[in-house]
Amino acid sequence: MTAREPIWREPGMTSLVLMTFAGFSGFAMLFTVAPLWAVEGGATTAGAGLVNGVLLLVTVLTQLLVPRALRRFGWGAVLAFGLVLLGAPGVLLSLSDGLGAILAISAARGVGFGVLTVTGSAAVAALVSPERRGEAIGTYGLAIAVPNLVILPAAPWLAESVGYGVTFVLSALPLAGIPAALRLASTLHLKVPDLHPGAGGSAGPGDDGAATYRRLLRPMLLLLAVTLAGGAVITFTPQMVDDAAIAAVGLFAMGLSAAVARWRIGLLADRRGAQPFLAPLVVLTAVAMALVSWSVASTGHTRSGAFMCAMLLLGVCYGGLQNLTLLISFAAVHRRHHNVASAVWNVGFDAGTALGSVAVGVVAELTSFATALLVAGGTAVLTLPLAVHRIRGEQTSAGRRITQLFFTHRRGGLD
Repeated sequence: MTAREPIWREPGMTSLVLMTFAGFSGFAMLFTVAPLWAVEGGATTAGAGLVNGVLLLVTVLTQLLVPRALRRFGWGAVLAFGLVLLGAPGVLLSLSDGLGAILAISAARGVGFGVLTVTGSAAVAALVSPERRGEAIGTYGLAIAVPNLVILPAAPWLAESVGYGVTFVLSALPLAGIPAALRLASTLHLKVPDLHPGAGGSAGPGDDGAATYRRLLRPMLLLLAVTLAGGAVITFTPQMVDDAAIAAVGLFAMGLSAAVARWRIGLLADRRGAQPFLAPLVVLTAVAMALVSWSVASTGHTRSGAFMCAMLLLGVCYGGLQNLTLLISFAAVHRRHHNVASAVWNVGFDAGTALGSVAVGVVAELTSFATALLVAGGTAVLTLPLAVHRIRGEQTSAGRRITQLFFTHRRGGLD
């Protein structure tokens, strides 16, 4: 395998992409529709925000258990279980628009989503060598971004134009990813047998030292801040933008720029390292949130030009920081801890998105969407010191390669 060959030719990458695409398609179908369905049933803005908040809270709790589950039950069983829980419960939404029923279904889907997110990003690290990891993460990110790009903005329109029942049925798409998931599990079993039941090493988060978590804390907090901002905008755009067409185009613009950024920045990070890109993207996140806030500040009138520019900019930050922080997480720990790194990274992602849904919904209920978005942007600014300074002991993948080359050269000189 040469570095010039397409990343798709790496064994297991196609299965990973197909599984991820199917899983995130079902997830994206209901991410904005489920809160709207709750509003149809009489829920307040805070109640609508709670729908995705509960989903992602359960997701985070599940993510902490996935590394141990993989060790005990194996990749095939865990992946199939997760895809069933992510895809099947959404169909039941047609039975009730009561907030309690919606929250229960969201919780069940959260278990499945927790499994999908941890296993997907952990598989990236297992399938490719470190020098191509940024590119592989970008490709994996495309499988996540395309459903967000197409389905996320289209789902509210589909629900209101064709009917909510159609979106509920389409949310079962993760079930179509089960065959690819089983193929991926088979490839991983052959390629990295130490990640499977009976292998030695760490079994899960509870079995790892404090040093591992200290090195993962910085990328997790950076990710949490940008996903708090992005999650708030994704969740509430259909409610805070007065024109449904502008809302849909804005979400499409954000998804497009996030997809391109997450894909392309991986190649740049493989060549130059992740560190130079962190601080600029954190600053731009705050700028984008301030611009979104200003564009929706006037009740009943959205400044559409400013809104579109803000969504494009926010998407660049949202996608770029996802790739970079995952790359930093894998580079910061030993390979036997990559499942744990994936779990911690995904906790940051989904905890940030959940906070964006719940906290911004509550602040908007008490003040306004414009104020709530400024608070979210301010949260991103607070992480700027983490973007500038690495935690002691953390080492980038590029640094590890330089160190390895140095010691190889030294041994060659002594022989």
